[in-house]
Amino acid sequence: MALASTSFKAAVSWPPDASLTNSLVIKALESLDEKIEILPSTPEDIPYNQKLLQWSTYDAIDHELTYTKPSQVLSCTYVIRKALIRKHYLARCIQNYVTKHPESVLTTSVPETWDFEIRFADELDELWGDELWDLGQELDKENTSKWYILKPGMTDRGMGIRLFNTKDDLASIFEEFEEDSDEDDDEGNEAEAEVSVNDTSVVTSHVRHFVIQEYLQNPVLFDPAEVPLDGSQKPSTNDLRGHKFHLRAYCVASGALSVYFYTRILALFSSSPFSPPSSETDKSVESLAQHLTNTALQLERGEASVRLFDELINCHPLGSPHANMKKPAKRPMRGRAMGIVMDPDQPGTLSRETRSEEHVDNVFSEMDVVDIQNQIAEILGETFKAALDMSVHFQPLPNAFELYGIDFMVTYSPSPNSNRKYQVHILEVNSEPAIENTGPRLTWILEDLFKEMGRHFVSPYINAKQESTWAVGETRDHLRKCLSAEVRGVGGWEKS
Repeated sequence: MALASTSFKAAVSWPPDASLTNSLVIKALESLDEKIEILPSTPEDIPYNQKLLQWSTYDAIDHELTYTKPSQVLSCTYVIRKALIRKHYLARCIQNYVTKHPESVLTTSVPETWDFEIRFADELDELWGDELWDLGQELDKENTSKWYILKPGMTDRGMGIRLFNTKDDLASIFEEFEEDSDEDDDEGNEAEAEVSVNDTSVVTSHVRHFVIQEYLQNPVLFDPAEVPLDGSQKPSTNDLRGHKFHLRAYCVASGALSVYFYTRILALFSSSPFSPPSSETDKSVESLAQHLTNTALQLERGEASVRLFDELINCHPLGSPHANMKKPAKRPMRGRAMGIVMDPDQPGTLSRETRSEEHVDNVFSEMDVVDIQNQIAEILGETFKAALDMSVHFQPLPNAFELYGIDFMVTYSPSPNSNRKYQVHILEVNSEPAIENTGPRLTWILEDLFKEMGRHFVSPYINAKQESTWAVGETRDHLRKCLSAEVRGVGGWEKS
């Protein structure tokens, strides 16, 4: 007897280091009202009256099925999305977008960024006269206070991240990468950065693409000890030590194209108290703990570095608002990066100058969280619009959805006359985000996120039914819609 038209199967396959993701996907599918048969891999053949969900890692998905059977196959990733997830592509697409749309929020919410290609350190001399001309002019100024972060365009988890403020520093970084390079056994494979087990160096001739981002020098700081995890007593305001952090917001893009972000945001803290970089700053990898944040490189501290953003309400924002700050001009820029590398044993101290008395007396409010969420929603909407403009490298499909981990930095507003206290900056877009590093305390957030993804992006496909009108700005089940766009030339589910 032929299978009923409601027959639905799901291929779920994730690598061993993503076992949490695998279990979250299965739990999400089991929570749905529809009966779904879960398979360990994508079947070779799909009967005409059967629907298939591919909720697997990118490399385990049959992308040809996604393209050729849109009415039968739903996949958890877009096939082409380099404009978002590759740092140098994102830099270019934002640069192009703000050139055409100077009114966009991206003109002030993306750190100024240069993208370039380099294989060997001696190529820098030519770059100073070309792609890095503007940067070179800044670095040649006497007594400049600006610092910059270097990051490879195609690596993650902090590989290749470095901090510098002179041309000589940058040259030394690339010379270091050359010295650490092994023999080129896989010539031409630029997608893989060869690294040693205890190092974050990269092989420049393999990575090739880099971005340089202006270092945001006025970050909002918190002491994570104000949200104790072990029942210990909170420190007094006089004992607070500000740590740098970035926000991880989970974002779901669906179809062609709607974009949502999950309003339960995480704050990921650096392992060492913050102090601003200076000419005396140790630029070694080990010293970057106070400047760079990423859970992947602080496994020694585990979930101690992770807080729910809402948990910071009533905590004391630290730092120096408006200190040595100039209001950034609205001008085209190119991208962002977010770095990482932590050493929990680095001492680090927060000076009393950095811990502003004004902000010790203030507390972070629920309204502050709402304002930051509003900025995130607007920035995400514009970022995906920018990606849509680079259609060669971002092609949303009606029968696909994808989860991204988006990293943001929060600084104090650049002017005391600003109508808001805080400025949000987008740093990086990550596909298949490393949720395993969130820690067991906050796993419930991930469980809820995946269940809502199943409910809102899988169930409607199973039943061939669109959800009721969901307005941009509206939040349902902690999913806030921040973009609704129609991509020309893309059919709906009913088309085959």
